Amino acid sequence: MARSAHSPVHTIALLTKARLGLLVTLTTVVGFIVASVGDIHWTRLLITAIGTTMAAFGANAFNQCIERSRDARMERTKGRPLPAGTLTIGQAVAISGLLAAGGDIILAVFVNPLTAGLALIIQVLYLFVYTPLKPRTPANTLVGAVCGAIPPMMGWTAVRGQIDPGAWILFLILFVWQMPHFLSLAWLYREDYERGGFRMLPSLDPTGMLTCNLVVLYTAALLPLAFATTIAGIAGWKFFTGALVLGIVWIGLAVQLRTSRETRHARRVFFASLIYLPLFLALLVLDRGPAVSPGPSFRLGENVKIPQSASLEMTFDVEHGMDAGRFGAVSDTSSTSDALRPPSGN
Repeated sequence: MARSAHSPVHTIALLTKARLGLLVTLTTVVGFIVASVGDIHWTRLLITAIGTTMAAFGANAFNQCIERSRDARMERTKGRPLPAGTLTIGQAVAISGLLAAGGDIILAVFVNPLTAGLALIIQVLYLFVYTPLKPRTPANTLVGAVCGAIPPMMGWTAVRGQIDPGAWILFLILFVWQMPHFLSLAWLYREDYERGGFRMLPSLDPTGMLTCNLVVLYTAALLPLAFATTIAGIAGWKFFTGALVLGIVWIGLAVQLRTSRETRHARRVFFASLIYLPLFLALLVLDRGPAVSPGPSFRLGENVKIPQSASLEMTFDVEHGMDAGRFGAVSDTSSTSDALRPPSGN
């Protein structure tokens, strides 16, 4: 097979699905920012972004190694490096392994093991559950949406070191957004997916009614999730107002698709999803709230008055490391604020 004339950078970008990988990084960065209380730790954010990008690129490249024969049958994917002969399978596997393992190691060593573990979960689900399910059942989209919803949790855990309720809200937002996005995409390329042997819902839904009903359902579900984001303190009311407007517009397009069941309206829903997400995330960052501020922490050795009824609990503080502690009162007669008040005269 003749090799194409793509530059090495372009070839790697195609192999790793760079645009998809950078979307993963973007949602991780947003999760990091909204989880931050006060100042943002920019160095940790940069390291998290680098590790996430490498892990995502590696998983995407491995996916192409597995699906190379099916990609060769589809118009949309036959120009990828493996079907086009730009790379050999050995080269692609080597690149995939270096990126995937390198990203996981960076996250484990320089961020925290939980964030690295979430990246590994995505890779396992994506390669060993989602990819094998694509030619078997349209339920593959649900698994794929789980993979795409975990990255903002990674950003959250990179800051907090734990999975809080706020992280689950971000997970649900990304999960729900992906469903109308991918269903409308599968509608546009349903014949191509059939050629590749992939079982996507629009290809198995002759009337299109089930697909359209799900598109309307999932776009509508984003409204209560936006409200929950504000109620939880992750973002403010300006965010909710903007998210409400975005949601109503997208729901209107989804209803239009349900009424007509025409490809041109599916295209509008798809492109609306591409506009909706970055605007939604921008609103989230610009109007981020206290995001359920964690309990106070400080370095051991500070001159702090400790009530007799208080106990010292060692915790891992993301900012200061293992030399941080938290004093928690164990009786109703003292409070955290009392425990943190310095002695008079100092």
